[in-house]
Amino acid sequence: MALMAGDAAKELALERIRILISSALKLARTSEIFADKQAHLAKKIAMRTRVRMDYDARQLYCKKCKKFIIPGKNSRVRVGGTNTKSIRITCIRCGHTYRKILQGSKVHE
Repeated sequence: MALMAGDAAKELALERIRILISSALKLARTSEIFADKQAHLAKKIAMRTRVRMDYDARQLYCKKCKKFIIPGKNSRVRVGGTNTKSIRITCIRCGHTYRKILQGSKVHE
């Protein structure tokens, strides 16, 4: 029975993480401080329950300073590259830039 309780707790944690992240993205326009607190709480829940966050939620955190990235508000998103298309995301807080390679966008001539 302990295994069932653990699985139920992880499912509940994932649900709450999704709710907190979506709420933080909605509130980011009005209150950046409150959005940061909600995102920090979501990450804390994930670490405490040892649950891996969804890919989309993980991409919303800076890989260097670990702060919540609000696209367009405290980060700069650029599309670039000639042969390999990629997206460059720069955190305004710490200046760290990381790239995401877009799949299947190789130019064939």
